Amino acid sequence: MARHRSRRYEKCAAKVERNKRYPLDEGMALIKSLPGPKFDESVEVVVRIGIDPKKTDQLVRGSVSLPKGTGKTVRIAVFADGDKAKEALEAGADFVGAADLADKIEKGFTDFDMTIASPDMMRFVGKLGKVLGPQGKMPSPKAGTVTPNVAQAVREFKAGKIEFRTDSGANVHAAIGKKSFGADDLASNLHAFVEHLRTLRPAQAKGSFIKKVVVSTSMGPGVALAVE
Repeated sequence: MARHRSRRYEKCAAKVERNKRYPLDEGMALIKSLPGPKFDESVEVVVRIGIDPKKTDQLVRGSVSLPKGTGKTVRIAVFADGDKAKEALEAGADFVGAADLADKIEKGFTDFDMTIASPDMMRFVGKLGKVLGPQGKMPSPKAGTVTPNVAQAVREFKAGKIEFRTDSGANVHAAIGKKSFGADDLASNLHAFVEHLRTLRPAQAKGSFIKKVVVSTSMGPGVALAVE
């Protein structure tokens, strides 16, 4: 069944050359020039990387601080107790708890964007995999969301640090800002994201690692970029 596209989307798509890979600055300027809805859309990037997603030793997961932030308010749930819980709240955590927070999540509470946990709290978090895993909210040491310094992690993610992981098609997705950002700021964030990805190349990966980079607004067409 053909997917219906709005007139606005089709108008935007007509301005994008499908087989062209735009220079970074030109591509970001094009994204900002396209007509959009009345709200401030997120700007998102999808990077196709040269791995075999069926092999677990090639999967890429991590986090990176974007130099210009994300423009998004991130709601963070933190598993900690004692002084760490107090520090997390002071750092800006939205929800903090231990067994009580785990019980609340098991009963269906997921009104947060990400989870950070102190290592000693994983005994509570471990049983939440079926709830948090499918939503991409399960904390991980690789992503910097299982850490003894939960307060620092809260501050970093509130300031613009993002998590990412490869999907089943060897793509990595990330939001790199808002359409209201300047084109230079969006370009800086995308450059930081792609360059960080390069540092995570698995030793087992063969050939070109950054295969394709496509940027779009949340409701707009994709623009392929000449990022090698």
